[in-house]
Amino acid sequence: MVIAVPICLLLAVAGLAVYDRAEALGDARTTRAEVGLSLRVQALVHQLQRERGLTNGLLGGEEKFRTPLAATRERVDTALRGMRPERAVEDVIQRSLRRLASFRSAADRATDGTGTADRTATLAFYTTAVDALNAVDPVAETATRADRQLGDGLAGLRELAAAKESVALERGLLNGVFAEGAFQGREYVAFTEARATRVAALARFRQVATAPQRAALKKAFGTEDAQRATAYETQAEGAADGSALNADAGTWWDAMTVLVDDLYAAQQSVGDDVRDRADRLSHDAELDLAAYLVAGTLMAALVAGLAAFASRSLTRPLGALAEAAHEVARHRLPAAVARIQRSPQEHEEFLTPADARDTPEARSLGGTAEIAEVAASLRQVEQTALQLAAQQAGLRRNTTESLANLGRRNQNLVRRQLSLITRLEQQELDPDALAELFELDHLATRMRRNAESLLVLAGQNPPRPTATSADGLEVVQSAVAEVEQYRRVLIATVEPVRVRGHAVADVAHLLAELIENGLNFSPPTEPVEVHGWYDTEDDTYCFAVVDHGIGMSEADKERAGARFRDSGEEALLAAPTRFLGHLVVGRLAHRLGEGAQVHLFDTTGGGLSALLALPGRLLAPAQDSSATPRPARPAVSSLLNGFRAGVARAEARSTQGVSS
Repeated sequence: MVIAVPICLLLAVAGLAVYDRAEALGDARTTRAEVGLSLRVQALVHQLQRERGLTNGLLGGEEKFRTPLAATRERVDTALRGMRPERAVEDVIQRSLRRLASFRSAADRATDGTGTADRTATLAFYTTAVDALNAVDPVAETATRADRQLGDGLAGLRELAAAKESVALERGLLNGVFAEGAFQGREYVAFTEARATRVAALARFRQVATAPQRAALKKAFGTEDAQRATAYETQAEGAADGSALNADAGTWWDAMTVLVDDLYAAQQSVGDDVRDRADRLSHDAELDLAAYLVAGTLMAALVAGLAAFASRSLTRPLGALAEAAHEVARHRLPAAVARIQRSPQEHEEFLTPADARDTPEARSLGGTAEIAEVAASLRQVEQTALQLAAQQAGLRRNTTESLANLGRRNQNLVRRQLSLITRLEQQELDPDALAELFELDHLATRMRRNAESLLVLAGQNPPRPTATSADGLEVVQSAVAEVEQYRRVLIATVEPVRVRGHAVADVAHLLAELIENGLNFSPPTEPVEVHGWYDTEDDTYCFAVVDHGIGMSEADKERAGARFRDSGEEALLAAPTRFLGHLVVGRLAHRLGEGAQVHLFDTTGGGLSALLALPGRLLAPAQDSSATPRPARPAVSSLLNGFRAGVARAEARSTQGVSS
């Protein structure tokens, strides 16, 4: 641990550095791709600005714009097709240019004289589309935050795009105004707003632009065409009152187009600078990442070597100690505890020094004194565990013997009580007194079952001796006689069967526990039904106890089924006391032998049904039959699938129930 903590911290720092470089490389590559996309968007904007100006001039009455307008539309369509794969701008194009075809058609019909088109609305449509495209900024802010030069270049590119849009908007607006001969409506206000936007955008561009970029901008506004355009703007300023304008729209368009193209060239130059910067950052990030990977690999190798060298002095004795601990935990200690639990009266032999001959302390482990102390502590843990196991085994033995002794005493007393009650019943002639004796007999019978259940849980209860086999109906009646609310039990049709003598008492006891459970967890007005049928397909006889009570959840049924299948002492110690009846059922089913099974099912309409399946080896031949023995082992799957069918068949055969 002393070595591992600094090693882990060092590797974590190296990993973070490599991750940071990898993230920087990803950002640089993303920025490079997004800058290229931004330049393609500006190319589309440039063609749309040209189409806007030509369309506005054509609607103002200048027919000579028709031919260049058609060529410009083709360039716009080509640029749009090139932008379709780009998801970042595809939605913007779909929203802002979905009515492009309709505006083009309206402009064509207006110039042909077959329709009309609002020049202001058309100009506003193109302007809205251009603004939407200019607002698209695919370059993530986080990708440029670490490099100021790249951030300034992108900011300058955006500001130059805004200035160029203002110039292009002014070109298109005045193109229509000069073709019309005067300002109409709010066109003069739009003209002044466009000029103000241009001035503000150019001022912001100069703040972030480099000296060559500012020189290129100054050159664009210093040409003769730019001066000529400025003169036309001055003339337009004087017509604010709506007076006539005698300006050649074609000359204005040509001059402004040169200015727009020069601004576009300056914009492309700025974009090239930004793209070159992004390429340089990407290349630098690749070199940094490679260097960090190499350094990280060397550092990891060095750290691994140092760690291996430093741990060699510890791994050998610790490995031997771990092997000894595993031997104790997995083999020696469990085996010793198991022997103690099987023969607790002989547990002293496991606590003698002879049992510790092969302890970890006795082995030659090497290493430091601390490791020797750990070995001694491990030996002490083993001895303590053996002592606790012996004490627990003795406690279990004493508890079991006490329960068995108490159960046998109760059983003997109940047998004497039953014998006395039987003699009194034979001598009594008064019907009322005889009825009370019958009730007392019933109580004593229930007490006998409880005493036998106690002996079953203690694992020391031999079956009640029964010399001869018994009929299935007699077994059910015997079970009903051992429950408290026997008047609520409804014995449906029980098909004839003979249960072998050694199993009669256990089957009756098991059925009594199931019937008692059904009576306790069902309404006092609802009967508990008992069915019995023979499954010829599997050579199995089934008893079904059906109640219409609260039922059980799937989880509770699974736990109850586990108790039915577990015949060990662990289940008795772990199960809640209110489920001891389930353990009695499980012990009895286990004592009946292989093939005797108990299953729980949901009753149709609510409640719980318990199925006891007896294999053929527990069934005796009928007294008047000499049939050959049936197969011994039933198919459990057939029992489960045929349970409800057997209950339905038994009910169909029964004309009426016989109340016990």
